[in-house]
Amino acid sequence: MDLHDNSKGGCRLLLFGAAIGIIAAFALFGGCGIEKTDAGKISDLAYEMVEEEDVPEELRTKIEEKKAADFKLTYEGDNYLYVVRGYGEQETGGYSIQILDFYLTQNAVVFDTNLIGPSKDETKNAAPSYPYLVVRTKNPDKNVIFK
Repeated sequence: MDLHDNSKGGCRLLLFGAAIGIIAAFALFGGCGIEKTDAGKISDLAYEMVEEEDVPEELRTKIEEKKAADFKLTYEGDNYLYVVRGYGEQETGGYSIQILDFYLTQNAVVFDTNLIGPSKDETKNAAPSYPYLVVRTKNPDKNVIFK
């Protein structure tokens, strides 16, 4: 038995293990990164409410597919960004959606809304409703953060 040959095999195994460890470390950490986001408001965004008949057909189809559950959608078309917030199925009608904030930060668009239920003295429609809201703004080419 030649000890020198065994030593080479052990050394190769050690080098192979180290190489695998380095590759694994790069795979886990090399491609990952957290983008620093500046949540500070730069400016409010001008927007307009979009009536159902003015919603692009492709977006309208997506809304129909998702409206039974709570959902958030964005859609880009004709130089506009459409932002949609739906609150899923509600037991009755009479709900409205309030826009609390819609603004631009360094890295994103922030869209904050609130669902408002029917008032106590309002006659409630017994049929379920699916409240959602569609707004449109000039496309700032940034991701949307829903709050």
